[in-house]
Amino acid sequence: MKFFYTICLLYLCSIAVQAQPATHEGHNHGATPDTVPVKTVQEDVLTLKENSFDFGKIPQGKPVYHTFIIINNGKTPLILDNVQASCGCTTPEWSREPIAVGAKGEIKVGYNAAAEGPFSKPVTLTYNGTQSKQITITGTVWKAPEGPAPTNAATNLLKKQTFN
Repeated sequence: MKFFYTICLLYLCSIAVQAQPATHEGHNHGATPDTVPVKTVQEDVLTLKENSFDFGKIPQGKPVYHTFIIINNGKTPLILDNVQASCGCTTPEWSREPIAVGAKGEIKVGYNAAAEGPFSKPVTLTYNGTQSKQITITGTVWKAPEGPAPTNAATNLLKKQTFN
């Protein structure tokens, strides 16, 4: 009796597997062109002049800035929905106005060089609703000396002289 139930169960499983619709790409299995889903590829309309910028060595406590240039290569105006930095030490600034076809736009990225050492900060650009790209700023912050700068002896000498 167990053999009979096992055969019936295998038969039902094979029917259930055959009844499933095909999900493999390129296999319509009798579907008409009207019922075959069409994949759309979004055109990448945002072009960056550079994907990253290296500030090199910068002194601690001195904020630095760089402007990234973007170009709209699409057929409609380009809208930057959001420009998101990875942390609070990086501040992007951009225009909320649409960028016309063929026109250029700017994204100014600032970095507060408070922490000593090397840094690499990504900034994500989200545009036209669903598309995104990433730009990166890098560099090395060197530690500023503690205390005031040493006095310049030549300054005191100049103060004592009189010019006629």
